[in-house]
Amino acid sequence: MSYTPQEVAKLVDHTLLKPEATEDDVRALIEDAKALGTYSVCISPSMLPLPADVDLADIKLAVVCGFPSGAHHSEIKAAEAAASVKEGAQEVDMVINLADAVTNQFDKVEADIRAVREAIPSAVLKVIIESAALTDEQIVKVCEAAKAAKADFVKTSTGYHPAGGASVHAVELMKKTVGDELEVKASGGIRDGKFASQLLDAGATRLGLSGTTKVLETL
Repeated sequence: MSYTPQEVAKLVDHTLLKPEATEDDVRALIEDAKALGTYSVCISPSMLPLPADVDLADIKLAVVCGFPSGAHHSEIKAAEAAASVKEGAQEVDMVINLADAVTNQFDKVEADIRAVREAIPSAVLKVIIESAALTDEQIVKVCEAAKAAKADFVKTSTGYHPAGGASVHAVELMKKTVGDELEVKASGGIRDGKFASQLLDAGATRLGLSGTTKVLETL
């Protein structure tokens, strides 16, 4: 299926998660997002609250949680997510505890997600599963845990794991597992329009992009 740059932009979380990113970088990201027409910007929680003079217009504000390792106590993730929402975030992208997933302790995965869900009942919750580091069976089980914990999205990747980022296969499997109950966000390694289109065709309804301009220009 073919997509216009405008159609894809409306599905993009325009992302800046470099540890060295400054307030000026975030300001530039937001202005870029408004010019491109993206759905949201996604930044680190330490950049909140945004300065009073920053105008988001109709751009949504997302932050990450437990990023990038996910190896945090659930109560810490929950507190971080709650603080972010209090400071203006509308969406939270949390990282699961990957050790629990690779050792098949899916009850712990669900409890971890549920802790964050209960801390931010009114915000959109996306669950980053690091699909490239999991087997197909583990992807299915983690997606089922996210569904049981009442998340809104499952998301492929942080973009920081050495196993890799998004893949068409993972998105297809995630979408098949969650059906219409949750949405699927693809992120990690999406650098051109062709790959972005393939991920949308596979079932993704949101894209996490740091190189948004290049992706839109190559559709």
